Amino acid sequence: MKQLKMKHLLLSIAFCLSSSSGVWAQANKEIKLKAPISEVTVYLKGAQVYRSVSTSVAAGKSTLKFSNLSPYIDAKSIQARVHSSKVTVLSVNHQLNYLDSIKRNANNKRLEEQLEAAKEKLSIEKTKLEVINEDLNFLKENIRIGGSNEGVTLLKLKETAAFYSQQVNSLKTRKLETDKNIAKLTKTINEISRQLGQQGESKSEPTGEVLIEIEAATPTTCEVSLSYYTDNAGWHPSYDIRSAGLDKPIRLAYKANIRQNTKEDWKDVKLKVSSMNPGMGSTAPELRTYFLGYHLLPPRYDTNFSSQIEGRVSDASGEALIGASVRIAGSSVGTVTDNEGRFSLARPSSDRMLEISYIGMQTQNIRPTGNFLNIVMQENPQSLEERIVVGYGVKRKSLRSMAKANAVALEEDALEESAPLPVVQQESPTGVEFEIKIPYSIQSDNKSIAVDVDSYQLPASYEYFCIPKADPDAFLLAYVRDWEKYNLLEGEANIFYENSFVGKTILDTRRLSDTLNISLGRDKNVQVKREKMKNFSSKQFLGNKQESTRLWKISLRNNKKQPIRLMLFDQIPVSTMQEIEVSPDKLSGGKLDKESGRVSWTLELPAGAKEELELQYSVKYPKGRHLTLE
Repeated sequence: MKQLKMKHLLLSIAFCLSSSSGVWAQANKEIKLKAPISEVTVYLKGAQVYRSVSTSVAAGKSTLKFSNLSPYIDAKSIQARVHSSKVTVLSVNHQLNYLDSIKRNANNKRLEEQLEAAKEKLSIEKTKLEVINEDLNFLKENIRIGGSNEGVTLLKLKETAAFYSQQVNSLKTRKLETDKNIAKLTKTINEISRQLGQQGESKSEPTGEVLIEIEAATPTTCEVSLSYYTDNAGWHPSYDIRSAGLDKPIRLAYKANIRQNTKEDWKDVKLKVSSMNPGMGSTAPELRTYFLGYHLLPPRYDTNFSSQIEGRVSDASGEALIGASVRIAGSSVGTVTDNEGRFSLARPSSDRMLEISYIGMQTQNIRPTGNFLNIVMQENPQSLEERIVVGYGVKRKSLRSMAKANAVALEEDALEESAPLPVVQQESPTGVEFEIKIPYSIQSDNKSIAVDVDSYQLPASYEYFCIPKADPDAFLLAYVRDWEKYNLLEGEANIFYENSFVGKTILDTRRLSDTLNISLGRDKNVQVKREKMKNFSSKQFLGNKQESTRLWKISLRNNKKQPIRLMLFDQIPVSTMQEIEVSPDKLSGGKLDKESGRVSWTLELPAGAKEELELQYSVKYPKGRHLTLE
């Protein structure tokens, strides 16, 4: 009887273990999902990636696993949804898989093998060079012939000299060949390293994974969608501004310069670019109390901006960093470094911090000083750590919002221009999106790709601007009214006038004005000359005062085939003391601003016309004092 009870007890335990083992196996049933990227929204910094896939799930608990994702996912941004009323999402977890690192493509693997082979050869050649140098030193140290008590015959001297000469000549020839091989291998290594850097490749990276734990009431087939924000992507706007003449409208091409190195290739995806920047703080600033007192400074707010910037970005060893992102902080003005690690960026009139970022390096914020910046990036010591976020049945909010499409489109000549990329522009309360209507592919290689997202024909009025005292050239300005409706962002612009490239400028959209000023550069067909008339510049004494007179002649000539409007500016000095008197004697119809001393003329010059203006002023001041006048 006891044996039967014991047997029954053992069978019961075995059954319980078997049952619990079955439940455990069911609870940990893992379904690997291969979900292609269907949609990407690229922000000024970062990108939102969308994936979706259909799968079958059994009744009970399961884990849906998305693998081979970008290692740069912001875990807090992950949103997952299972589209079925029969399925409940229990948790969403994010982790990094260090065992299944991102695979390199065949071309990069070939380059890496070539790099390793070249480094091995270089090591061998350096070893050869060390041996040759040791042999040369050995010969030099042992050149003495004979012992201290024996003489040296002429024959022995000749034999020794011939041997020494032969050995040294052979060693130096080998040394010369080895030096050439080392230089050649060093050049090859640098070239391969640059090529790998241009491909956006770095050290082996882990892969991202998202685990969605679900519970299904019954077996079912459902659609699973996943979205997340990832770093190492972004875009910056640039423009091509063209004018065919003073009687033609401005033609503006709006370009998005997109780059990404998320370690995920975007193949035939629905692509959007957005003016939003999730990386910027969303908290509104606060006004700090302005305490007034001796030795107290007013509160300062970081609202500075920058002017023309050039420089080079490298790592600690001096190696150029190709494709490093260089951006004026807080703006959409940016660029990437070229194959030499160099960048050139037209900058706005005031100062701002410069933000430099590169994969695996610490992001730097630098205030530009001087005309050229040498920026050395430091490796990021913090390795990618496992991050987990838990959520329950969160619904993905759409970043899209329907709004009016821009009604102004550029009228292209079908015989001269290629068909434009089909793009739809949409507005939201916090930004603008450009949706490309055909599938688009961008590889994860950190190369910048320029995409034409829109084009406009802008009605414009033209005016020339010149300050001959500062610069003898006349600058052509275009004025565009009601520019706000075009949703332009601040960015660098290439200027073309009458089919010629005339330079770069900044399209400054931050100014609170209904008119946008665009500089089209210098026009050599409008000539301005300012010269001092010495015969009319005099100095005389009047009682206890002395008087100095200056006369300037400004000559103008319009060599263009159409009339122009010219704004001309000059100045007379402004006195800061009561005993110094400044009198405008002749202004040729110019308007004087007494506070600033600025004299302005608005001139209408017919085609081929000439005109001369005179600016004369006199200054009275006490005898015995010295004033420096131009």
